Amino acid sequence: MTLNPKNLAIKDFVYELPEDRIAKFPLAERDQSKLLYYNHSSISHHRFTDLPQLLPPKSLLVFNNTKVVQARLLFRKETGGIVEIFCLEPVQPHREVQLAMQQTGSCTWKCLVGNNKRWKSGTLQLQFKGGTLTAEREAQQEGHFLIRFSWTPADLTFAEVLDRCGRLPLPPYLNRDLTPDDSIRYQTIYAHHQGAVAAPTAGLHFTDRVMEQLQAQQIEVAYLTLHVGAGTFKPVKADTMEAHEMHAEQIMISRKVVEQLLQHLGNPVIPVGTTSMRSLESLYWLGVMLLQQPDLAPDALQVNQWLPYETASPPAPRAALEAILHYLDRQQTDYLHASTQIIIAPGYDFKVCDGLVTNFHQPESTLLLLVAALIGDDWKQVYQHALTNDYRFLSYGDSSLLVRKFGS
Repeated sequence: MTLNPKNLAIKDFVYELPEDRIAKFPLAERDQSKLLYYNHSSISHHRFTDLPQLLPPKSLLVFNNTKVVQARLLFRKETGGIVEIFCLEPVQPHREVQLAMQQTGSCTWKCLVGNNKRWKSGTLQLQFKGGTLTAEREAQQEGHFLIRFSWTPADLTFAEVLDRCGRLPLPPYLNRDLTPDDSIRYQTIYAHHQGAVAAPTAGLHFTDRVMEQLQAQQIEVAYLTLHVGAGTFKPVKADTMEAHEMHAEQIMISRKVVEQLLQHLGNPVIPVGTTSMRSLESLYWLGVMLLQQPDLAPDALQVNQWLPYETASPPAPRAALEAILHYLDRQQTDYLHASTQIIIAPGYDFKVCDGLVTNFHQPESTLLLLVAALIGDDWKQVYQHALTNDYRFLSYGDSSLLVRKFGS
């Protein structure tokens, strides 16, 4: 009998995580982290540099090349008080992150505001080298504000403004100040498209050395983009998952990646990180939507969190992926832009992914549900092994390679 994720109780996905097991700082060398290898209930312990040799032949390794932006803005009032504005996602004039980051002059973003009570009226200003950033509240909505930013010089892009005066948003559970090292180490070496407010941390372990070893092992790689939102840290407060609203995130996937996936049907597809897995599985469901409605408008390309569990007799992956290519042909573009709220939890039937490279996640989190969807109740065994063997947890912690559909 197939599980219904709506009925899952988050209290069943808890484990004891001592504070001293949370990695507060990165290791001196990225690829010297530990790597737990789970394959068909068998567990072994390695270094991350062993990953290329552990991956099965003909694997396609899929990376998320989003880049973390300096989304924290600290405005100092004339009275000396600090008001922090945390940029979440763009609203005007572009909702698409890629375009919003290139906006010049002004823009409006959905934001969190710290110490909002100190901001009684008017605008806030932040001086940076060669210019000024001004913030104005346009509206207050449930849990956030709409903030209109304007700046001089007006020919600077918003990406350039954030780079000059923003701060990197470290995960809240690190509970420490930024260090100069974070600006480098909280980015993957292949980060490219600006727009994330949290790093795809499974990728933090990769170095040029590991990438060269992947090539030597003839492991093919692909890159997609999911701009990680602050919702990745959103706790599950509902008793059952049915009452939990998943956060939406923007994805961008190229025609080349879709073609690579088609070529690899029948061979292992391994996403690097939960964001890459969410993107790949969402791609399939976007293809299903396009099979059902070929003329679907671009702004309707949104995967609802329960779509995979409410679709009767879903088609084969090839048909869904080919529908994506036909859509790109009709739109005369090489990139698919969409958003996803997909929730991958026990009961999910994987359509694209055969394994996962990932870190160790917080108790009672949707990321832990995703791991449990992939390897079932063995997640408890994996996490207990990691705790027993002194693995480091969360964003700057150690890694795992979890596979279930292939290997001896």
